[in-house]
Amino acid sequence: MVIKPRGGREPCRVLALADDLSGAAETAAALRLPGRIVLGPAPAAPPAEGEALVLDLDTRQLPADEAARIVRETVRGAAAGTVLIKKTDSLLRGNLAAEAAAYARGAAGLVIAPALPVAGRTVRDGVVHLRGTPLHATDAWRAESGPVPPSVAAALGGLRTAGVPLGAVRSSRPELTGRLRDLMAAGLSLVCDAETDADLDAVVAAALPLGPDVRLMGTGGLAAALGRVLAPVLDGADIPSPRGPLPPDRPLLVVVGTAEPTAVAQIAQLTAAGARHTALPAALLAEAGPPLSFPVDAHGITVVSVDNSLGILTGSARRVVAGLARAIAAVPYPADLVLTGGETARRVLDALGVTLLHPVGQIHHGAVHCRTDDGRSVVTRPGSYGDTGSLLRIARALRPVHPDVPGDHPAVPGEGSFAPVPPPSVSSAPQGEVL
Repeated sequence: MVIKPRGGREPCRVLALADDLSGAAETAAALRLPGRIVLGPAPAAPPAEGEALVLDLDTRQLPADEAARIVRETVRGAAAGTVLIKKTDSLLRGNLAAEAAAYARGAAGLVIAPALPVAGRTVRDGVVHLRGTPLHATDAWRAESGPVPPSVAAALGGLRTAGVPLGAVRSSRPELTGRLRDLMAAGLSLVCDAETDADLDAVVAAALPLGPDVRLMGTGGLAAALGRVLAPVLDGADIPSPRGPLPPDRPLLVVVGTAEPTAVAQIAQLTAAGARHTALPAALLAEAGPPLSFPVDAHGITVVSVDNSLGILTGSARRVVAGLARAIAAVPYPADLVLTGGETARRVLDALGVTLLHPVGQIHHGAVHCRTDDGRSVVTRPGSYGDTGSLLRIARALRPVHPDVPGDHPAVPGEGSFAPVPPPSVSSAPQGEVL
């Protein structure tokens, strides 16, 4: 299987870095290249020609200096000639300033484009907008401990930046490439405006000719643009699946590790369709000791969520997620998994000893279907993505003829291949992952 970039360039290798697992999966699906997702930050075999290696560095919740060290060491170990892209949160959360500075070290230049048009995230005059409203004027950071940054440059801390306005992004490719080159020569990292996928395509197409020492940084939208510009041509019809059809009697376990208000309605749709639901008390999950047990439908669909009604201690969120992961790992037989929330997904797979995922496709934006070496299907999804029908749609994709999931089951866009999926509705746009 060979992948050739558009324009006759030689096949390339791509290394993508993410700070959480749902972001890594979103990036892998967006790139639309054969590849793998490695649950790092342990070193992994470098990508082969025509392959994308996506590393979940698991740095979202780490102290800033530790996150920066991991990024710096990972980039230092990248093979010469590898195209590098760093996935960032579309709401500018996480250790953005520290990781950007570490990622920029040793690069010929850094091109930053944090727009995510499919979810209504745009960048104009260096400011992130959520469906037309500046990020700092929304409540998207309601779960964050610090103040919302007023601009991308402010979120990048001490990194020396220059803005590339929308007019420049939409100029001719030679003009944009020249502008990027000149600003990089002045030692500046470039923050590019973008409102559409075409804008992101233009940024990538202008940056790639500057060489692999110019690094890309942005959301899954920029990763998708990189995939489109590289224009994969496969020596086969589809990216092969690492295993055969799913066993019909394998249970499906839906793990909802988020406190987002939309999760309640999503769970309600699944239970109305016949799924079994258990809410485990957060206070008990946060305690050390044996894992909590819960009933699992061995031939159907079980939903497990966190019950916060009795309250939990401030600062115990990570202990709650760890307790939830222990409970899932204690299920006495293998189950296919739907994991909502990047932190939840990573902790559950860590508890199960899963270190490698093979991307299969997207069910809807951000809901990425992967398979493990031991035969499980795993769907990861940021906690706040998806409208009220998200979990039901995922269940229908994984169990299209299951009696617990009634109704018409049309083919799911993206399932089994990396076909584009339709944009989400306003209510389905991500707002702020909690766990």
